[in-house]
Amino acid sequence: MNNIALVHDWLVNYMGSERCVESFKNIYPESIVYTIVDFLNEQDRDKILKSGKSRTTFIQNLPFAKKFHRHYFPLFPYAIEQLDVSEHDVILSSSHAFAKGVLTNTNQLHVCYCHTPIRYAWDLYHQYIREAKLSGLTGYVAKKALHKIRIWDYTTPNRVDHFIANSKHIAKRIRKVYNRHADVIYPPVDTELFTFQQKKDDYYLTVSRFVPYKKIDQIVEAFSKIPDKKLLVIGDGPDEKRIKSLAAKNIEIIPFQPFDQLRKYMQNAKAFLFAAEEDFGITIVEAQSCGTPVIAYKVGGASETVIDKKTGILYDLQEPEQIIEAVNKFEKHESTFDLQIISEHAKQFSRENFELQIENYIKQKSDIFFNQ
Repeated sequence: MNNIALVHDWLVNYMGSERCVESFKNIYPESIVYTIVDFLNEQDRDKILKSGKSRTTFIQNLPFAKKFHRHYFPLFPYAIEQLDVSEHDVILSSSHAFAKGVLTNTNQLHVCYCHTPIRYAWDLYHQYIREAKLSGLTGYVAKKALHKIRIWDYTTPNRVDHFIANSKHIAKRIRKVYNRHADVIYPPVDTELFTFQQKKDDYYLTVSRFVPYKKIDQIVEAFSKIPDKKLLVIGDGPDEKRIKSLAAKNIEIIPFQPFDQLRKYMQNAKAFLFAAEEDFGITIVEAQSCGTPVIAYKVGGASETVIDKKTGILYDLQEPEQIIEAVNKFEKHESTFDLQIISEHAKQFSRENFELQIENYIKQKSDIFFNQ
């Protein structure tokens, strides 16, 4: 399809949402990418944009924007509306915040791949204010800014013709916040890179940024109470000092690893632990692709990618005791898991499947829209 615009919130790191933009560029190599700011390193830019360039907003050129672009977030609604996409017939936005608010006209089809409504403005608002320790004048300004963003954000669903959610969990959130239906297409996972391995070592594994909502502290606290079981924790982040203080001798904290080494850890682990309420959870699928069972909190994307007692164990509450109970349940049933089936289950979330579904979806909606 020609004359398509891809709109993304911002291009700073290569994370889950950027993987989607990478796939959109694979499907539509001639498309132009629009974004609030683009500060990707050259390696990631080549991977996502295929040696192309993005079109950015005035935020790109503001003082210290490269390091502190997020400090300008009250300006982001205005900035996204300044992107001129009027030359395009189809707009495909990749939005976890502002991209869906791009302005379009009556003759343009706008499909939004929504990773989530703005977390820190809606369902995680109070948690964000609490964990950021925003109080006094700073807190007042932040709360006022987020209030204005909520008002603006509530107007933006009317600018979208069709929503795609990255999970049923997010489709439910879109219905709650925007009162809009969303079809579900799971995001791309490079399952072909996480190859199957039958033989496992005697350790459990978790991989994550050390931030509060990931609940790594709960996993560490749980394993500190079951000292006969070894846990490897790969990651870093603001909570690193606290997490290390909770770790007993059976727990090893390892910095983030190069891809090949991380894959080996995933392939060799007897099980992978995931304690967050995540929109989807790419690492959960990567682990399963290696043939590694997953022990996960059942709320969020994990409930859609892990089959309880078949590809892993799901537990009910975000509490260390629940993790201990889930680990014990896993060990009780460990011999019943077919690791090859776990790996095959993960293949349905491959990048190839994602790109095929997106291409078919856009074609179907375009055929209807432009032939009415």
